[in-house]
Amino acid sequence: MFAWFRRNPAKRLQKAYERKLEEAMLASRNGDMRANAALTEEAEALRVEIERLKRG
Repeated sequence: MFAWFRRNPAKRLQKAYERKLEEAMLASRNGDMRANAALTEEAEALRVEIERLKRG
C-alpha cells in the first residue's frame, strides 16, 4: 500500500556511482593516477551492485 513511500536504493547508488566517476575524472585531471584508479574501482563496485539490484 505504501510502496511509493519507499526510496529506491538503485537510484541512490546511481547517484553515488556518478559522483565517484566525477571524482575519478577530477583526480585524473590533477595527475593523481592512483586516486583515479581507486575511485574508478569503487565506482565499478557500485555499478555491479546497481546491476544486481535491477535484476532481482
